[in-house]
Amino acid sequence: MPLSSDDLLARLQARGITYRLYEHPPVPTVEAMLAACGDIAGAHTKNLFLRDGKRTYFLVTLRHDARVDLKAFRSVLGARGGLSFASAEALHEQLGVAGGAVSPLAALNAAPGSVRVFIQDSLLAQTLVNVHPLVSTRTLNLVPGDLLDVLRAAGHEPVAFALPDTAPAGTPAA
Repeated sequence: MPLSSDDLLARLQARGITYRLYEHPPVPTVEAMLAACGDIAGAHTKNLFLRDGKRTYFLVTLRHDARVDLKAFRSVLGARGGLSFASAEALHEQLGVAGGAVSPLAALNAAPGSVRVFIQDSLLAQTLVNVHPLVSTRTLNLVPGDLLDVLRAAGHEPVAFALPDTAPAGTPAA
């Protein structure tokens, strides 16, 4: 049975992890999250639950404004075959959450090794990061190192990554 949001908070407290919890209306999209939570200090995130042609699952956390080209992203993840969004059924089966509530903390509901967790390197450089605690009606504000610690304690080794440069050849970098 998947962890509830309250179970997750109790697990963080038991590990001595400090966080701020914000309650808000459901925020199923990045746009809704920014409207409801944009004033919360720290980096805001978006999360992708992807699968490749070999049915390997990837939980990817990025800055809320990051743009991703799935073709270019395949090599970052080490995906084999095509890369696509996982189904709602797979999201529930693998991570125990509904769409809109995905965050790296959802990996705590997955068996170690069943989902590969990736976190954008620029998020890990922030002082604070904002993620959902398994529901889209709450946001946790915590230190990125604490997020990594709780994932590792559950048997998941997050991989830091940089987004590939997807600018067309000959386009100057901004």
